[in-house]
Amino acid sequence: MHSLALLRPIQAILWGVALLLLGNGLINTLLTLRGVSEGFSSAVLGLVMSSFFVGFICGTWVSPRLIKRMGHIRTFAFCASLCASAALLHIIFIDAISWMLLRFIYGLAFVTLMTVIESWLNSQSAPHERGRIFAFYMVVNLGALAVAQQMLRLDSPENFLLFALVSILICSALLPIAMTRRAQPTISDHPKSSLKALVRFAPLAVAASAFSGLAMGAFWSMTPIYAAGVGFDTGGIAMIMSVAILGGAALQIPIGRVSDKYDRPAVLIGVLILAAIIAVIIPMAPSENILYGLYFLWGGLAFAIYPLAVAMLIDQLHPDEIVSGSSDMLVLHGIGCVFAPMLAGGLMTLIGGYALQMYIAVVLASLAAFAIYRRRHVIDLVSGNPAHFEPMVQTSDQALNMMFDQSQPDLFDDPDFYGEDERERIIKAFEKSASSDK
Repeated sequence: MHSLALLRPIQAILWGVALLLLGNGLINTLLTLRGVSEGFSSAVLGLVMSSFFVGFICGTWVSPRLIKRMGHIRTFAFCASLCASAALLHIIFIDAISWMLLRFIYGLAFVTLMTVIESWLNSQSAPHERGRIFAFYMVVNLGALAVAQQMLRLDSPENFLLFALVSILICSALLPIAMTRRAQPTISDHPKSSLKALVRFAPLAVAASAFSGLAMGAFWSMTPIYAAGVGFDTGGIAMIMSVAILGGAALQIPIGRVSDKYDRPAVLIGVLILAAIIAVIIPMAPSENILYGLYFLWGGLAFAIYPLAVAMLIDQLHPDEIVSGSSDMLVLHGIGCVFAPMLAGGLMTLIGGYALQMYIAVVLASLAAFAIYRRRHVIDLVSGNPAHFEPMVQTSDQALNMMFDQSQPDLFDDPDFYGEDERERIIKAFEKSASSDK
């Protein structure tokens, strides 16, 4: 009953989220399959899919200004109309340049929609409730993405129906948002960037965020092309995407809890090595059921990399630096996603569809090698107040306020937690490791 009472004030927003992400999850895979049927090469489709992430990154800076100018409901209506129209325009203008432009506009409008939703969720919850609300939000997010893939079974990507369905779902997301009687929240400013400091202070967390984008951007954009190339029909492709998403939903929390209890970089190394091995094994799967199982495991491991990176960063930050640092991590992840479809698509055009799995394996193995080097040669200074792992997907920076309670004290500076001798020892160890790393 308490959970129902917690959700009652935000149920309209959660319904809007579900409908919006159903449409977004469907259009992402649908466009790739339609592009394949239109004869677009993997390299061209890589450029098309990268355009979405370019728009997404640009939208993180545009959206707060747009919301302050127009208000939440009008901004949501404006951007939902852009996304719904873009979905339909893809089947009117079927050429690579038009699709790249439409994907850029869609990405910019979509992140603005997410900013509206997440700032509203944040404002409707008390500080002590935000963690549970964020957990519900992630369940809705991943569940909608998984269900959206199964909608591909309703019709062929070569027909009009699925594109119309995307537009209908996005327009329907307007209904619960427009009908809400909740007061519109104030939008917080985009946190000031501290990326240069993060690269010096927490290079492993920064690298993990960017490399996670390089892997996950390729998965989201190019996996349908790979699956179609090895003989899967639309239903099979939908199942591959769904089981990977469900794996991410099911395994993120267990992996995160292990990382909370034990050494987080060591957990990250294990996750990366296992995910790289599974990526190599996937093309050798002897049956469809085994392949689905492998994608479930891979999704569970790969989806955990980005939240592990964020948790590692928070381990090393003061409370008042958490939102700005995590916002930079979101941008880095997005930049990785921008380059991933272009790199993977180019390799698939040159070598063949199997290059996708090899690309993903190399990305993950490279990050694992860097993590092993850091673990052996450098001691990272960790705050006395370690982070608590939270499952995440790519989102807007407004969700960060739901995830992190900045009211907690920095225990490293608390003399009752660390004695002066212990604090001095940690600082000297960090300075020594930093000088040896140079």
